[in-house]
Amino acid sequence: MDNESFGDGTRCVHAGLPAAAPGEPFLAGPVFAAPYHLDPVAGPRAGVDGYGRTDNPTWRALEAAIGELEGGECVVFSSGMAAISAVLLTTLRPGDTVVLPADGYYKTRAFARDHLAQLGVAVAQVPTAGPYPSLLDARLVLLETPANPGLDVCDIASLAEAAGDAVVAVDNTTATPLGQRPLEHGADLSVASGTKALTGHSDLLLGYVCGRDQGLMETVRAWRGVTGAIPGPFEAWLAHRSLGTLDLRLARQTANAAAVADLLAGHPAVRSVRWPGRPGDPSYEIAQRQLRRVPGVVTFTLAGKAEVDAFLSASRLVFAATSFGGLHTSADRRAQWGDDVPDGLVRLSCGVEDPADLLADLTRALDQVAPR
Repeated sequence: MDNESFGDGTRCVHAGLPAAAPGEPFLAGPVFAAPYHLDPVAGPRAGVDGYGRTDNPTWRALEAAIGELEGGECVVFSSGMAAISAVLLTTLRPGDTVVLPADGYYKTRAFARDHLAQLGVAVAQVPTAGPYPSLLDARLVLLETPANPGLDVCDIASLAEAAGDAVVAVDNTTATPLGQRPLEHGADLSVASGTKALTGHSDLLLGYVCGRDQGLMETVRAWRGVTGAIPGPFEAWLAHRSLGTLDLRLARQTANAAAVADLLAGHPAVRSVRWPGRPGDPSYEIAQRQLRRVPGVVTFTLAGKAEVDAFLSASRLVFAATSFGGLHTSADRRAQWGDDVPDGLVRLSCGVEDPADLLADLTRALDQVAPR
């Protein structure tokens, strides 16, 4: 089915499904297999499943679904870091230069520092909002937009053009393919953690890489097969099932984030608020041009650790957790993980709770920090 002409909700519900057949389920259950039967005479053949490290129909269905949403070929991985490290290690060689977001996911920077630099790869870090140096000498430019946790947004198309022959990859975790499709803005690869908003139920780990260049995608797929960075079939099936509600979940999370950002901006306990969908945010204008919808993550700053501790302890609905994009509203103090941010900076992931309940709970918790 060609789903490109449909709306987001329809595309999510039908992504990757097989053609309807009497007596068959809408989405087949997971296939659990290590070996598969081989032809006793011909042996292994292309296009026929042979071994579970490289072949699984449950993955293929999920890859078809995510590929439809991203607009390219998809390879799924066991986690977001497995996907990002695959892109880094298949693209870079000693003497190459990689450009990373200085304000992006801290584990990616740590991987570059602890592993890529030791392999002779030069690592340059640039804030997502810029200014950017010349990118023409880079082999790989990795963008993360909106950046996590600061939520700055960069112009993918402009940077892809400025990068010349460099491979441009975009970490699309925060936006999801319903928020933006990096491949349509000139990126070579879209890489993401499917653990977060894409699947949105806080019950699995997943990563993926999407692209339109056959050579790049063959290399990434081969890397997965050799390293074994594969998702379990049950996780892949759970992820595919969860995609059906992506549009609904994101719609509520975005609406909640808009209301929460306004609430935070008006509370005396809060020193700063970042949400790219809010007029006046430094990334508002570019977000309006590039993002089809703004994610449900809001970043704000309290006075320090003690104030964040009081806020999280007082809230009934906000879970203290280090992920985002799930059904439940959650928050964490990012400095405790190694992000170079103020001690009081909080990444708040808006869930799908009733807006009135969430706003009332946040108000009560913030009033414990600084009463009105």
